[in-house]
Amino acid sequence: MDKLRSIITYLILILFGLTMVVPFLWMISTSLMTQSEFNKQETLFIPKEEYHVWDNKGVEERILLVMEKGENSVIHVLDEDLLIIDEYKEVPSSQVSTVRKKPSFQISNYVKAFKKVPFGLYFYNTIYVSIASLIGVLFTSLLSAYAFARMEFKGRDFFFYLFLSMMMVPQPIYMISSYVLLDKLNWLDTYNALIIPWLANIFTIFLFRQHFKGLPKELFDAASIDGCSTFGMLWRIVVPLSKPVIATASIFSLITSWNSFMWPLVMINRPELRVLQVGLSYFNQEASTQTTLLMAASTFSIIPILILFFFAQKQIIASYSRSGMKD
Repeated sequence: MDKLRSIITYLILILFGLTMVVPFLWMISTSLMTQSEFNKQETLFIPKEEYHVWDNKGVEERILLVMEKGENSVIHVLDEDLLIIDEYKEVPSSQVSTVRKKPSFQISNYVKAFKKVPFGLYFYNTIYVSIASLIGVLFTSLLSAYAFARMEFKGRDFFFYLFLSMMMVPQPIYMISSYVLLDKLNWLDTYNALIIPWLANIFTIFLFRQHFKGLPKELFDAASIDGCSTFGMLWRIVVPLSKPVIATASIFSLITSWNSFMWPLVMINRPELRVLQVGLSYFNQEASTQTTLLMAASTFSIIPILILFFFAQKQIIASYSRSGMKD
């Protein structure tokens, strides 16, 4: 009975796992197709290129076959970018042939997408904002979480739960007031608007506080007897024992900054300050009919976060495994 229950559990987990993975696989597969192949919708996951060519006096030209007309064919002649340069041309059907390639794997889609808009600049802005925000979040969270977890002062619990209640406020509610405040400070259309409001994170403070409260009290008592200061306890005891939870918080912070869209869209108008997600939005408008390029851009925009997660997943698991420690 236990074995059957385990089999059913694993089957359900595999089903949910496939449900999450399949859209990602479709995105990668689409990014490796040609646009004409995607438009035909003959395949979902394995790129398969099939097109027609016209033998124009020994030179094969890519075409779109419009219709058969007796012994002739009506075609559209395409250029290297697959744009129509000659419409409704009538040629002998004997000069038209079909080319089938399996698989196609159009890596050039990534190059075209990257060059179509300044994605290099978008990556730079996103990395700069993400790292600057991460440094601020770690610094403020370590200090405040240590105070809430290990220091005694009047109103400690009240202020902590007050901060915690801020997590329940959705961003659209304070978006207008934040815009007005940043405008008064002349921070709109600057890096300040993207970084300074996010130098503190309530969830990270909560995560650190819960971890700090789980550290053995004897360590702090021993350090206090040896004459260690409050900041010495933080930097010499708490931080070395908190590497897994710091790695977890760092991943969460980087993912949040990397995927940030609404805030930079509202606060930034200058094209040279656009972050990656806003740049993707504008790219979507410019390449709305080029789905393969859009999927290629979406793929290389999330690859850095995936790589970061795979390298830090052991630290994240260790962070959760330590969450059960008690005083």
